[in-house]
Parts: sequence; C-alpha cells; structure tokens
Amino acid sequence: MIPKLTPELALDASIIAFNKALLAAGFNGDIETSYSSRLAVATDNSVYQALPQAVLLPKSTDDVVILTSLAQTSSFSHIKFSPRGGGTGTNGQALTEHVVVDLSRHMRGILEINVEQRWVRVQAGVIKDQLNAFLKPYGFFFAPDLSTSNRATIGGMINTDASGQGSLVYGKTSDHVLALKTVLIDGNILKTHKMATFEAEHRAEMPNSIGRIYRQVLDSCRQFRPQILEKFPRLNRFLTGYDLEHVFNDDLSEFDLSRIITGSEGSLGFVTEAKLNITPIARFKCLLNVKYDSFESALRNAPFLVAAQATSVETVDSKVLDLARNDIIWHQVKELITDVPGVEMQGLNMVEYNSENQADIEQKIAALTARLDSAIADKTDGIIGYQLTYDSAAISNIYAMRKKAVGLLGNTKGAQKPIAFAEDTAVPPENLADFIMEFRALLDSHGLHYGMFGHVDAGVLHVRPALDLCDPEQEKLLRTISDKVVTLTAKYGGLMWGEHGKGYRSEYGPAFFGDELFNELRKIKAAFDPRNRVNPGKICTPYYSNEQLVSVDGQKRAWFDRQIPLAVKTSFDSSLNCNGNGQCFNYEQSSPMCPSSKVTKDRRHSPKGRAGLMREWLRLSEQQGFDVLKAEQQLTASKQPAGKFWQKIKNSLAKQQGEPDFSHEVMEAMEGCLACKACASQCPVKVDVPSFRSRFLQLYYSRYLRPAKDYIVGNIERTAPLLAKAPRVVNFIVKRKLVAALLDKTVGYVDTPLLSVPTLAQLTDNNYQFDLSRLQQLTPAEKTKTVLLVQDPFTSFYEAELVADALRLLEKLGFTPVLLPFLPNGKPQHVKGFLRQFAKTAATAAQFFNQLQQLELPMLGLDASLVLVYRDEYNKALGDRRGAFNVQLLHEWLVKQPLPKAQSKGEFALLSHCTEKTALPATESAWQHIFNQAGLNLKTVSVGCCGMAGTYGHESQNLENSKALFEMSWRAPVDQFGVSAILATGFSCRSQVKRLAGKKPKHPLQALLQSLSVQQ
Repeated sequence: MIPKLTPELALDASIIAFNKALLAAGFNGDIETSYSSRLAVATDNSVYQALPQAVLLPKSTDDVVILTSLAQTSSFSHIKFSPRGGGTGTNGQALTEHVVVDLSRHMRGILEINVEQRWVRVQAGVIKDQLNAFLKPYGFFFAPDLSTSNRATIGGMINTDASGQGSLVYGKTSDHVLALKTVLIDGNILKTHKMATFEAEHRAEMPNSIGRIYRQVLDSCRQFRPQILEKFPRLNRFLTGYDLEHVFNDDLSEFDLSRIITGSEGSLGFVTEAKLNITPIARFKCLLNVKYDSFESALRNAPFLVAAQATSVETVDSKVLDLARNDIIWHQVKELITDVPGVEMQGLNMVEYNSENQADIEQKIAALTARLDSAIADKTDGIIGYQLTYDSAAISNIYAMRKKAVGLLGNTKGAQKPIAFAEDTAVPPENLADFIMEFRALLDSHGLHYGMFGHVDAGVLHVRPALDLCDPEQEKLLRTISDKVVTLTAKYGGLMWGEHGKGYRSEYGPAFFGDELFNELRKIKAAFDPRNRVNPGKICTPYYSNEQLVSVDGQKRAWFDRQIPLAVKTSFDSSLNCNGNGQCFNYEQSSPMCPSSKVTKDRRHSPKGRAGLMREWLRLSEQQGFDVLKAEQQLTASKQPAGKFWQKIKNSLAKQQGEPDFSHEVMEAMEGCLACKACASQCPVKVDVPSFRSRFLQLYYSRYLRPAKDYIVGNIERTAPLLAKAPRVVNFIVKRKLVAALLDKTVGYVDTPLLSVPTLAQLTDNNYQFDLSRLQQLTPAEKTKTVLLVQDPFTSFYEAELVADALRLLEKLGFTPVLLPFLPNGKPQHVKGFLRQFAKTAATAAQFFNQLQQLELPMLGLDASLVLVYRDEYNKALGDRRGAFNVQLLHEWLVKQPLPKAQSKGEFALLSHCTEKTALPATESAWQHIFNQAGLNLKTVSVGCCGMAGTYGHESQNLENSKALFEMSWRAPVDQFGVSAILATGFSCRSQVKRLAGKKPKHPLQALLQSLSVQQ
C-alpha cells in the first residue's frame, strides 16, 4: 500500500499572513499555496527548477497595486516577487523561490483598438495568437512572431523583448510598444510612452520613485551614450535587457522609458497593460522551401536569400526534419517538403515573401527561382531542389512544423536530450556559417549530438546540445560549453542573448556590457527596485547591493530526477520526458490539445502540470522507501487482502478530516483529465497523461476507497448488456427526477444516457449473426465481400440505430456484413485505473480477435475512442501477447472502396472526435475523399473537445467544465450549420450535442447511407 506523502515544505508564517492581509485589503485574484500549485510554476521551458512560496494570480492592475502597496508595510517589506506570463522562457526568467505573480490566468483582456491610428491596448496576460485572432478581422496583426505564439503572453513578450521569424522586417517587440502601464514595487503606477526629452526632464523633478527613475535613466543613457554606441554591435537582434541605446532617438530630442522596461525580464516592475502598434496583413504571400545537401550549405546560402529581398529566411537541419517525419505535424507538410530522388536532404531554408502587390511578389519569386534553377543545374551552393506555395494554410502548416522544432528536439531517444542553455546567440548574418561551423566543432569535440534551427536572416540560430543532466559530469559540461560559447560569440562580433533573454545566464552580463555600462544597469535597477525585491537575481542587482545574480549552475530539474530510480524513470518515461516546452498551454479553442487546461486556465490541469506532479510523486515515494513498480506488480497480480479494506476505510476517513497527503493534490489534477489522449500525439515529446494517470489511480486507490461512480463506469461494459434486456424499464426508472437526483447526490452521476429502444437485436432481426464455422468455410471470392463489424458498448446499447445503419450501408455497397458478438473492450476500466481487470479483459478480447484474424477478413469498429485502445493500451498491457489482429475504423477501410454516386445531393459539416483526429490525422481527409467519391460535399470544421469525453461529462464534479468546453468550441458551429447538417464521428460528441442542443447529429456513415444509390 502506498504511503502518505507529506513534503516537509511548510510555508513561511509571513507569507501566510501576507495572503490573509491581501484578502482583507480587497485583492480579487486567486491566491494559491498548495504544493501542487507551486510546483506547477516551479519550472518553465528551461532546465531549472525553483519552488515559490506562493502564487498570486491578480485579475486587474488594481490587484497588483494592492499587493505591492501591502508589501511596503513593515511586516511584509522583506517579501520578494517575480512576475510570470506564459512560462515559456528557456532561461528561467520567471522562476523564483519567493512569490510568483502570475498575470496569465485572468488578465487576458483586449481593452481597446483604434484601426485608424493602428494601435491596440491589451492586458499583460493576452496571448500572442489570441491577439492576432482578434486583429485578423480588422486586417491587422501584431508583428513580432515567435515559436511559442499560441501560449506566450504579451507581458512575457515585452519582458523578454521577444522576436522571431520576420524580425528583419518586423523587428522586436520593443519596436511595437507604444506605451506601458507598470506597477512599481512601492505601489506607484508608472505610465511610459515616447515623449520629448524636455518632458522627461520635467518628470525627473517629481519627488517620488517615478522622478528618481527618470533622473537615473536620463543620466545613464545620456552621459554614457558614446560608450553605448561603441560597445553594442549593430545587429537586428540588439541586446536584450535594459535597452540603453534606444531610450533616445538619434538626436536625443525624444525619450522613451518603455525601452528600459521592455526586455527587463520583470526585474523592474509589473507590466499590466500595453499599447501596441499593429501591422496590416499582407495580401499576398509566397513560401519557398529550398533544399540542400548539407546544413552548412543552407547556412552559407542564407545571405543570398536575404539579398533577394525576402521577408524572412528560416532554417532547420536534418535532425529536426527527421523528428518531424515521426510526428503528427508531418501529415500536414509532407507534400511541401518532398524528398529529392537520389540525394539526401540535410538542410532546409524556408524563404517567405510578403507584399501588398501581386506583381511585385511574382517578380521577386521569378528572379529567385531562376537563380535556384541555375544552381541546381550547375550543382552549386549545395541546392538540390525547392518547392513553393502561395496557399496561406500550407504556409501556416510549414511554420507550425518549424515552431514545433523546440519540442520535437526534446523527443529524441535516450537519456540525453537536446536542451536550451546557450542557444540564441546572435552574430552578424555574414558571420553565421563560420560561427556555426566552429560551434559544431566545439560540440563534436565533446561527442555531443545536437539539433539546429532558427532565423538565419537575423544571424540567430538555436543550437541545442543533447545532455543527460542527471549525470553530474554532463551537468558540469553545461557550464564548460556555456563559457566557451560566450567567448566564441564575442569572437564573431555577436551577443549571447539574441532572443530568449538572460535569466540564469545573467552572470555573463558584465562580459558583454563591460564593467562601466553594467554599473549603469545596476543604478537603473536601484532606481526602480532599491531593495532588490522584483525578480531578484535576474539581469543585475541594485548598485551598492551585495546580493548575487542567479547562476548557470543553479538548481536544475535533473537534481530532483536523480532521486528517482532508473527503472522507475524508464517505466514512467512519458511523464519524466516532459521538457517544459508548454505546447499543452495552447490557447486555441479549436485545438484538441488538453481541454482541461483550456477550461480551467490552471497550469496543474495541463499535461506539463500533471507530468510535473507525477514526477514529484515518484520522487517522494522513493524518498519514503516505497517501491512503485513492485506495488504495481502486486496490484496487477491479485486482489488485495481483505484486511487492507478496513485500512482503506481508516485512511479515507482521515482524508475527509483534512489529512495532508500530496497524493490528494496529484489526484485532484488527475481527476480533471478527460482521458482524450490528445496530449499523446499533440505534445512534441508525447507526454501521455491518460497512461500514467491510470497507473496513478490504481496505486492511489490501494490506499483510499474508490467512489461508487468509478465502479459504475468501470463495469459499464458488463452491466449494459444486462440492462439492455429490459431497456424500457431501465429508461423509465432513469428518467424519474427522484432517481436522477439520487444518482447525482449519492453517486455523483448526471444526465444518465438512455438505452436504445428498439434494441440492436430488434433492429437487425438477427440477420447478421456470427457463425465461426460458416466463416471458416468461405470461398476466396466470398471472403472478398465479407466484413466483420466489431461492437462497442456505447453504440450497441445506447445508439443501436447507428450499428444497424452501418450494417445496411455495408450491404448497400455489396458486402456481406457479420455482426460479431459483443465483447468488452476495457477502455472504461483503463480510464478509471482498474488495470488488473483491464489486463484480463484485453487478454480475452485479443485471444478472440487473433482467432478471427486468421480468417483474413476486415474487422471494422465504429467508435474511435474504443478502437484505438486495441492499438495502444492493448500493446502496453499485453506486449507480445497482444498478437497481430487489426481492428480498423470504418473510414479507414471505406476510403479504399469504390463508391457509387449519391442519389441525392447534400452539404455537410464534419466535426471529428478529438481523440480520433489527433491519433489518426488522416481521418478528416479520408471522410472528405469518401464523400467526394459519392458526389457529396463535406466541409471539415476545426473544433476542439466537445466536453463529454466518455463519461467525463456525466460526472457531477465535471458538469460545469463539460458545458463550458462545448460552449468554447462546439456551440458556434452547431448554431452556424444546424444539427441536421452536422456530422460527428464520436459517440460522446453526438451525445453532448443532443444534451446541450436538443438534437443528436448523425454519424457520417448515416448521411452516406441516406444519400447513396447503388445499381443492383
């Protein structure tokens, strides 16, 4: 039985008192102090880990003013804070052991737009892609692009002065900031914007912290301007940090204090609002994918591409391309990056042209392609081919692949993982190839593997060496390489931080600024934050302060991972491999990635959050001498002795009385998972939450009692056939309000689905009965026309008409369908962590299907969430015992069959099941092909999760989130097209639409059946 896990990490009494005082002062945001909440923000996209004392999540600027003002009182004047946005930083910028102020959950308001003057005003928590989705109907976008755009906040972009693709034309975030609202540590609000220098001098006379700030910045940036201009190289990616150079314009007549704050990594104050300029969306775009025989060729050819007046030039190496080929993203881009016969592609440059004028863009493209054709013919410059596209969706898909490069590199096999620690160096583009060759030689000398991608037009390349930081010797290598890269970057006239900021690399600041200018940074820090209370240790410490900067040698996640046995890490690699890239924070409502994270906006309820909690749970278990793998073996092998049942009752009573156990916090996060498995394919490193969640549930309930609803769900496949013998009686009982209220109150189950009336047996009249001996005697000709239909509990007993329609469709197409006897699949057991029972169910089903596989007849299933269990969970549970049987989804088989033209025309909108379209990315295109072949028009609609997810939406505790998810993604298309025109592939999805829209949509096969006309 698992032990009670109680981390000895009590909160400081002053933090508890501060939180109480915040509420008393009118703070409206969230205050989180649980171990799990703090762990969720203890990491970012870097290798570091720091556990904060508390997490404050303000809802407004007023909340930030309340917390900073309260922090000035004598009782709390020692408390330190770190602002946090999307947590996508690669250098630990927002990590702290103090108090996190997270503006990403609530402060997502787009406050004002002025189309005529081309600006927008937003709160700091607005996500980059969210803003661009808002701006698109107006014909504008917020220009700085970055790979984390679907989760990075505007506040985070401002604080790191973020940039990315297209920076040659569009610049950095600081180039687009018109005004900022920043709350200082003393509670004052600092409003900054471009102004005449004399106005800034007037403000410098103010007798408060704002006046002090203006005085110091004016003095530092004016007095040391010659040194500033001499020291910093003229690069597109100018120095991140306190931007001393661009505070003034060229003749010093204009002054903009926002330039100091932009890039300050939250070390000067809390940016809560920003006024940003916006850029018109170019009407015409073209992307050329230029292919090379080596990565060096791609790098050396980049200046030529830039000179060809390209808007941007991005690059990836063969390592990234190979990883992309094994990811779901390749399905979207493979036709745009085809292999060149006879030559291996080792590098790719993605060259984009934007223009308001079609003739202009075509002229540039014609000139470039002529040069490329000549190089290919002459076999020069390493160019082996190219492809171009004007299709905006295709261009977006290519960039989605490029943006995913960070995560893809984290999915390399083995203990050594490519990691970020010296990977956004910026050198003059003409020096980039030589710089990278020497960089590669450095890495090769240490025998390291690595991947490379980046913005060659700006001289910025992301280089991620693969290290196993659980090995102390390789952790030392991180320091060695970091130091050498600093020297190498300086040699080629570059900067150490071209894009991702300093964070734990702040210690290299003096090497690039020089002591004199670095002291000016410290004076500016002192003017804003004299007691070093805002993101302490980042960029610099206040002048005259003895406090230290954070270090490259700071505590890393790997220090904690080392405490987990290798066998456990290997077994739970799905959670241990999470590298923090945060792809699961994807804000897009139409994306299937982690619906629970979207609806709660709680980092714990994301794959990254759950993986982190599981990792810590495993570590604490080891600390307390609990052998996780041995316990699993015992639980899977046999039932628990009866004596343990009484111990579980005792433990559960203690839980109800508030017994502290970290397992409860992990359980809370796991319970919110919909088990949709989108993470298993959408996450670049394939963090599969449902898999380790099931294992955790099994272990957790070896200590505590299970709720009744788990037994109801886990046994649904055994009870449904029995209930279906008297469906009218069961439905009559279930529909009673008293029974519904009783189920809600006692079991926690709502909106119980009704059994099918008539039943499947009544609908089919037993015309499709299974007879093994008859099937074994089929002739080869008869076999080509015989199809086996696999039953599942949901469609067979709750949607029998769909199974009957599937049989009729197969008949109409000239096949002889055979309805296999119902056999439990086991998915409900797996979802609820009944893994011992699941293994038995899987073994029984596998034995039956392997017997049928010998018949060489296609076996077809209707519901993706169950059919896919045969391919994934059965493999994991049974291993070699799983056998070679194959159950296809109907569309996987149907797409290969010839179809007659439909008798009636129709237009339909397809809303696919989230599990299906992430695990089988060809699903939507397959249905489109099927409908096109029949002469029908099928439009695919991009939607996320409907919110039902099996029985998730029927559990009382999930009801509000279930409904919210439907409203978030499904309501609009349901209202737009109408239920009668919608087709949904998932049983859960159809059930949810019926529950919340009043009518059930059809499955695609039902629309096909209605429309088809077959010549006899």
